[in-house]
Amino acid sequence: MKQAFLFPGQGSQYVGMGKALAEHFPEAREVFERVDDVLSMSLSRLMFEGPMETLTLTANTQPALMAVSFALVAVLERQSGKSIAALCDYVAGHSLGEYSALAAARALSLEDTVRLLKIRGEAMQSAVPVGKGAMIALLGATIEEAAQVAHSGGGMGHCEIANDNAPGQVVLSGTVEGIDRAIEEASSMGKRAIKLPVSAPFHSSHMAPAAKRMEEALAEVVIQPPLLPLIANMTAEPTNDPALIRSLLVEQVTGSVRWRETLLTLQRLGVERAVEVGAGKVLAGMVKRTTPEMQAISVQNVEDIEAFLKVTA
Repeated sequence: MKQAFLFPGQGSQYVGMGKALAEHFPEAREVFERVDDVLSMSLSRLMFEGPMETLTLTANTQPALMAVSFALVAVLERQSGKSIAALCDYVAGHSLGEYSALAAARALSLEDTVRLLKIRGEAMQSAVPVGKGAMIALLGATIEEAAQVAHSGGGMGHCEIANDNAPGQVVLSGTVEGIDRAIEEASSMGKRAIKLPVSAPFHSSHMAPAAKRMEEALAEVVIQPPLLPLIANMTAEPTNDPALIRSLLVEQVTGSVRWRETLLTLQRLGVERAVEVGAGKVLAGMVKRTTPEMQAISVQNVEDIEAFLKVTA
């Protein structure tokens, strides 16, 4: 059975994530210790104990979520005796999860990934003054209807599609004025719009300063061909090309995450089981909405690991 490993993005974090892994598996503890060493701080303690408001700071959330995903992959590899290339056929990650996917597939070293995500989080947070940008989840709308809502919002400020997550779930990003107008337009169309608890308009052209910073940071790291193909956020197509991956990671900061299309690509490539590797179960839900024929499972705790190893034995 063809499998894909999917890695979650911002919003899946919670206090306590990774703690049981560290208690049960020395390979997970080693990952968290390496991450702490790179950052010269106890990110693992923040993950295990909180407080939530500090964990939720973008510069902390991004490396923390990656650390949990990478630790899970390390555990799965050690416990199964197989490399990730033997455990799945493709990898993909939602937004920052793309870095987790690349680290898991050994395209990026763990240490370089931690440094990149710390820079990415800080750069994205500082790209737009707090209070100037906003994001909404638009529910029940097609991608075409979402484009219409974004266009309307653009008439009052700025608004664009940030994430095409699943059928009926599109995220818009822009200025506060543009987002407020988009909410009005969505309401007039009978669609529900929910403001997201974020402090910046991620995945929009307002992130251009952050994209420039990431271009500089990515130029300083080595990217190897991944051990298995990555389905990239920006193209929703597979690639093993380090040069293309580098440029797509820069584009990803300002571009729209094409997650619905990513899942459809995996289905087209014959993937029958999608395995969410990391905190939460957000991506598994998107799989069920987008490709209901595909089996979706989440691996985030000790029990999940045992169950996964049984079905892939």
